[in-house]
Amino acid sequence: MRDAKSVAVPSSSVTKAPTSVPAWKFIVPSMLGIFLFMLPLPYDGSYTIPVAILAKALVALLGDSALWLIVGLISISALMSSYAMFAKPSWLGKHALLSALFQVSKVWYSVRMLGWLLVLLCAFKVGPEALWSGDTGGLILADLLPTLLSVFIFAGLLLPLLLNFGLLEFVGTLLSKVMRPIFGLPGRSAVDCIASWLGDGSVGILLTNKQYEDKHYTQREGVVIATTFSAVSITFSLVVLAQVNLEHMFAPFYLTVCVAGLAAAIIVPRLPPLSGFKDQFVDGSSRQQDDEVIPAEYTTTGWAYNLAIQQAGRASHPKQLLKQGLHNVLDMLLGVLPVIMAVGTVALVVAEYTPIFSILGKPFIPVLELLQLPEAAKASETLVVGFADMFIPSILAASIEADITRFVIAAVSVTQLIYLSEVGALILGSQLPVKLWQLFAIFLIRTVVTLPIIAAMAHLFF
Repeated sequence: MRDAKSVAVPSSSVTKAPTSVPAWKFIVPSMLGIFLFMLPLPYDGSYTIPVAILAKALVALLGDSALWLIVGLISISALMSSYAMFAKPSWLGKHALLSALFQVSKVWYSVRMLGWLLVLLCAFKVGPEALWSGDTGGLILADLLPTLLSVFIFAGLLLPLLLNFGLLEFVGTLLSKVMRPIFGLPGRSAVDCIASWLGDGSVGILLTNKQYEDKHYTQREGVVIATTFSAVSITFSLVVLAQVNLEHMFAPFYLTVCVAGLAAAIIVPRLPPLSGFKDQFVDGSSRQQDDEVIPAEYTTTGWAYNLAIQQAGRASHPKQLLKQGLHNVLDMLLGVLPVIMAVGTVALVVAEYTPIFSILGKPFIPVLELLQLPEAAKASETLVVGFADMFIPSILAASIEADITRFVIAAVSVTQLIYLSEVGALILGSQLPVKLWQLFAIFLIRTVVTLPIIAAMAHLFF
C-alpha cells in the first residue's frame, strides 16, 4: 500500500493556507464536533456521547408521538415516491432536493413500499402477528426507529462540524502513515471508527456515507470502512455482556473484542468481496496518486494544519450549512427509515419463525468442538442469527450453562458488526454500492476470522 511520506514537490504545486483564515475557524467548530460526537459523558449509569444524550432526550420528549411521526414520515416517503414513479411530474426534476428524495429506482421503490406496508401493520397491529409482534416488526417500530429518528436529526444537523471545518483533513494527515499501510484506508477514516466506538455505529455509517458522497472515499474505501470500522459502542457492549451475566469480565471481554476486531480489520478487506470493490469515487473518477503526499518543506503536523485551515476557509456560510444539515436529515428520515423498517422486520421474522439461521449455523458445530467449547450445538445456533439482529445471539446464549461459551458468543456477536435490524439496513439504504449478499458474505467471513481468536483468548480467561 502507498504510504504518506514527505517528498520533494515543486513549490508551485503546494497550496498555502489562506492567511486571512483565522485559526479559530478550524479549532472552535472542530472541538465542538469532537465534544458532541466523541467525548463520552456519564449518563444514566453509563457513558455515552452528547449527541446520543440529545437523541435520548428527544425520544423521551416525543414519547408515544414518535411512533406516529415515524408512520407519517414513511407514509410521505412512499406516497411521494409513488407520485414520482407513476405521474413523473416535470416540476420535480427542477428541484434537486425533492428529486433526490423521491426519484428512486424500482428496487428501492419496492423496499419503500414494503416498509410502508409493514409500518402500517405494526402501528395498527393488523395482519399476521408474526409481522407486528414485539419480537419482530413491533421491536423495530417501537424500540429502534424512535432512537434512530432522534439520532438522524441531531447527527444530520451537526455532522458538518466534523466534516466541513478541517478536522478530518487534520486527523487524516496525521494518521495516514498508520491507516494506509495497515488498513489501506485514508487517515480520516480513523474519525469514523472513533465516532462509532465511543458513540454509536449508526453515526459512523452516516459519517462514512457522507464522505463517500463528497468524494473523500472511493467505493472500496467507503464499503470497507462501513463494514469494518463501524464498531459497536462501549455502552452497547456492556448491555450484551449483562445479557449473558458476565458483567464482571468487561475488561477481558473488551480486550478480546478489540484484538479480534483489529485482526478482522486487517484480514477481511483483503479478501473477496471487499477486495473486489473499485477504487473509484462516486462519480467514477480515481484518486489522485499524490493526494496524501506531504511536501518536503512541511512537517506532518504543519501540513495537517495547512490542509485544515484551507478546508475551514472553504466552509460554507452558517445558513448554507444549516440548509445542508436539513438536507441530510430529510435524506435519512425519508430514505433510510423505510429501508430499516422493511429489511429489519423481514430479517427478524426469518430469525424468529424459520429454522434458516439454525440450519446455517450447523456447519459451525465441528468448529466449536475443535475449539473445545462446551454446548457446541446450542452455540452454533447463535453464530449466524446475529445477521438479523446483534442482540439475538446473547438472548439465546443466556440459557447456555458454560461461562466460556457465553463469553465467546457475546464477543463474536459484537465483532460481527453487520446486523440487518440496524447497521446492515443503514448500509443498504446509503449510497454505498453494496448488495445484500455481499453483506452476508462479509458477515460470515468476519465470523470465521474472529471466532478462533476469541475462543483462544477465552481459554486464557477461563
